[in-house]
Amino acid sequence: MALPPPPLLPFLINLFMILLLASTPTASTTVCHDTCGSIQIKYPFGTGPGCGSPLFNPYITCISNGTLDQLILKTHTSSYPITSISYTTSTLILTPPCMSTCTTMQTSSNFGLDLTSPFQISSSTFILLSCQRKSSTICDTSFDYLCASIYSCPEVVSLGLPLFPPTNTCCVYTPGNLDGEGELNVKGYDCGGYTSVVSLGDNPTDPTHWVYGVALKYTHGAFDNFVTTKCTSCESSGGICGFAPPGNGFVCVCKGGYNTSLDCSSYNQNQDFLWDSVPPPLKSSLGNVWSPILAGIILSLV
Repeated sequence: MALPPPPLLPFLINLFMILLLASTPTASTTVCHDTCGSIQIKYPFGTGPGCGSPLFNPYITCISNGTLDQLILKTHTSSYPITSISYTTSTLILTPPCMSTCTTMQTSSNFGLDLTSPFQISSSTFILLSCQRKSSTICDTSFDYLCASIYSCPEVVSLGLPLFPPTNTCCVYTPGNLDGEGELNVKGYDCGGYTSVVSLGDNPTDPTHWVYGVALKYTHGAFDNFVTTKCTSCESSGGICGFAPPGNGFVCVCKGGYNTSLDCSSYNQNQDFLWDSVPPPLKSSLGNVWSPILAGIILSLV
């Protein structure tokens, strides 16, 4: 009569099945890209649902007009094109469509950020244009030379101003900040438009050489700090970091339409950097490694 199996055997079998299911890649419908237009996409940013960090995903997406992809920051006021990201300094530059520059001036709606988002205003100088009054609470008169400079641009006539208008209709707001609604309240300051400058270049009085845009800092949440090591391994193996709703657990999205909780180093990566949902045959290297080991353990215990 055979002896009953030791109690350790069922435990080992269950443990192996849990590990195997956790590490086996699954076919995915998530489509992630490592670029959007000319911008390299790395964690915590992503190009669509399930890509990047769940903290950033509601605000960042990659859209296409048919010929050009554009990374976009979505807020309660508008959608703003992102022109650059510095992953070393955790900053990005926006170019709001309604913002004025020396070559194009226009009336502007409020610029805004969602208060719950991981983004904050960084080193940007806001210049309010065509103002009915000059607020003493936000306007820094020591920078009035910037008003004289931007008002030398012929496009000021697009704001209903004469050429070389008086600088008392202009307000330099630096360091710029947002109100309690998370907005630069252009209309509330009785102004017609605004511009924002991230760099004055080599000649601060020449607005044709200024770098226009709104600089933002972004901060990582607890989830992002937790997955940093996993994400580094995923990206090093050719994958893209993402998450799996509804629990938003970390996944590494691999070429060929696979998700794995580890990285893509064990799978064939001979495809283009476009992650699609057409899966080749599923294969788990962990299963191949552990199957003979588990078989040996089971045989020794029976």
